[in-house]
Amino acid sequence: MMVGTPFSEDIWDEVETWSRDRITAYQLERMKKQLTYVGEKSDYYRDVFKKAGFDPRGFKSFDDLSVLPITRKIDYVNAIPQQRPWGPFLACDPKDILRVHFSSGTTSKPAHMCWTGPDIERWADVFARYFYAQGVRRGDVYQGMVSFAWFVGGLATALAVQRVGAAFIPAGNGDSERQIDTILDYGVTAIFATPSFAAHLIEVAAKMGRDLTKSKLKTIMVGGEPGGGVPGTRARIEKHWGAKTYDCYGMIEFQPTAWETATQNGLVIAEDFCFAEVLDPETLKPVPDGTPGVLVLTHLDKQACPLVRWSTGDIVVRDSRPGNDGRTFGRLVGGVHGRADDMLVIRGANVFPSAIEEVLRSIPGLGAEFQIVLDDSLKDNAGFYTGIKLKAEVEKGNADELTKEVTKRVREKLTVRAEVEVLPFGTLPRAMHKAKRVIKN
Repeated sequence: MMVGTPFSEDIWDEVETWSRDRITAYQLERMKKQLTYVGEKSDYYRDVFKKAGFDPRGFKSFDDLSVLPITRKIDYVNAIPQQRPWGPFLACDPKDILRVHFSSGTTSKPAHMCWTGPDIERWADVFARYFYAQGVRRGDVYQGMVSFAWFVGGLATALAVQRVGAAFIPAGNGDSERQIDTILDYGVTAIFATPSFAAHLIEVAAKMGRDLTKSKLKTIMVGGEPGGGVPGTRARIEKHWGAKTYDCYGMIEFQPTAWETATQNGLVIAEDFCFAEVLDPETLKPVPDGTPGVLVLTHLDKQACPLVRWSTGDIVVRDSRPGNDGRTFGRLVGGVHGRADDMLVIRGANVFPSAIEEVLRSIPGLGAEFQIVLDDSLKDNAGFYTGIKLKAEVEKGNADELTKEVTKRVREKLTVRAEVEVLPFGTLPRAMHKAKRVIKN
């Protein structure tokens, strides 16, 4: 993988500065070509298009997409057995598959995703954009704290950092003490981790008696969980690590989708790589900028397993105005607010786990770990939840006083009743990859 040449001192690719008119024109042209390719090469979408009476050769505007159904993860997973091993979504010759990764199984059974050579090149360059936007440069030392087995994250970041030209340490997501020693001993300047693992390493460093703020670290890239977009979580990480923390967003199907830049003012969508719709979760109609909705994505040039109107299941708020960093692509304000299926309805109030996390992060004395517990004892006669149970840990202070404070804050900020249990520090499980915050009994 050759080291790339950036467009400017602050921006990796010229496309990030295109006018809105040029972005729209490019997306329309690419969308027609992509839909034609998908309709011809993908057995799955050939059938979908036929049932919808959709002819991609007649595609003229994005409104034409409305006749096509939403594709969900369960559709992809259930279709694989029809054509083992690759499934009917595959749109390239199997001989052209150069990379296969598997989903983490967060929302369903782990499923594969494939890439051709051009797919990998595209993937690496879009990833390099976000590394560059978050300050990684030639001469930096980057330590990747995400898995390299099965999972998509490790090798994706490896391709990106190699293209940017920084030194790369493939650490993975284990060996906590060695991670810290390596950061401090080798002058690591950038890392990538889940917010949970970054928080876990704060505790490990404290036990080791090592001061993370004494390192040369300047950039912490977090992803895989909504925590990076929660102000309190970001503040906690930045305080204890002494480095700027950036959120990023992606999934195995669309890697990467959006990322923060130096201004930390929303996640910039890779609009030349994917077409983004934000839809009302009930009606599936487009919502205006500034209104929460489910993010739905369509590939604009994927060859191996292209997806059309793929529901991410994530609730976002879009702002299509140019940012103050010179980039003109739309942004996801506040990152991912939560998953549509994780939204809790408590006595008619909609509450996302990320909102609960923000309340907890605002209370001094609490540790980083917490759990939201839902069980039948919290339901009324009609089967609706009347409150939540929260488990947190005391880091400093009195557990009884913290219990009262958490109960009070949750009621004030979220108008939700909470049964709170503040446990001794170290009681709750620590996450090496993605933390499981909502426990349903």
